[in-house]
Amino acid sequence: MRKRPAGYSLYELVMTLGLLSIVLGLGLPSLSALVADNALRAETDALFHAMHLARQESIVRRRVVTLCASVDGEYCDADNRWSDGWILFVNDRRLGSDQRSDGEPLLRQHTIGEAAVIMSNRKAFSFRSTELRATNGTLVVCDGANRIAPRAVVVSYTGRPRVAREDRRGNAYVCAR
Repeated sequence: MRKRPAGYSLYELVMTLGLLSIVLGLGLPSLSALVADNALRAETDALFHAMHLARQESIVRRRVVTLCASVDGEYCDADNRWSDGWILFVNDRRLGSDQRSDGEPLLRQHTIGEAAVIMSNRKAFSFRSTELRATNGTLVVCDGANRIAPRAVVVSYTGRPRVAREDRRGNAYVCAR
């Protein structure tokens, strides 16, 4: 009886590598979309929960609470660059809806991940207790590589946020470049 040599033949190796390349070729694009979807969901959830916190804190503290774009994590950005990050603070002095003074408490700061791009139709969102309405508007969260459809955090006049993929007319949100 002849002993079979240890190892694989060239034919077996080529077939295995061919099958592996087909499986990876089919699986990697969907994996890339899954990673992008999770990154977008994380940024959307962070904004959504910040809006809820702002609304709650404005009622509890009976003060204006403001969410604004921030590059440095301390002060609001005048250029409306939400993709760099944002801050949430108690606007005690009410110097303007998008200005933070040195003594005002910073409730939360957030830096945006590299994969996400955020655009807004407002420089800041101010949440007031019960006497006045909140700033309404929309924040569109996009994938930087355009692998998946964008999501939007829409804030109503009462300050209640919701996440949507389409505007009120049924049109999908688009990411302007």
